[in-house]
Amino acid sequence: MGAGRGVAMEEVAALIGRTLAAAGLSVGGVVELATVEAKAAEPGLVAAAARLGVPLRGYGAAALARVAVPGPSGAALTAVGTPSVAEAAALLAAGPEGELLVGKRKSAPPGRPARATCAVARRPAPAKGGQAGQRCPACTPPDRPQ
Repeated sequence: MGAGRGVAMEEVAALIGRTLAAAGLSVGGVVELATVEAKAAEPGLVAAAARLGVPLRGYGAAALARVAVPGPSGAALTAVGTPSVAEAAALLAAGPEGELLVGKRKSAPPGRPARATCAVARRPAPAKGGQAGQRCPACTPPDRPQ
C-alpha cells in the first residue's frame, strides 16, 4: 500500500476492495498490509488494517528500492526514497517465492487526486504434509516403516 498524508481509511478500504474484486480475489484472503516505514503510522492505513483484522508491516525504503517492479514511480522516489511502494511492499511481504498478482492500482476518489495505491502479491502455498524434505509420521502408511 502506498499512501499520501492524511488519506482516509475509507479511500484505502475502497481501493483494496475494488482491486481484489477486479482480480476475482476475496478480502478474506488478505493476511497483511505492507507499506514503506515512513507511512506505517499513517492513520488511514492503520485503520484499514484494523478493519481487515490484519497487521500493517513497514519496510525500509532501501529494502523496497532493491525490489524489481513493473511500475516504478518517480513520484514515490521523490516522496519516500524508493521507486515503488505498493508493488515492492507486496512482493517483500509475499517472500522470495511470492508472485505479483495485481500491479499498482490507484484510488479513485471523486473530484480529487488519488491518495492511495495498492498492489497484490501471493505467498507460495506451504508444503503439504509438513516441511518440505521431512517425513511426516502421520502421513506414512501403517504397513511401511518410517
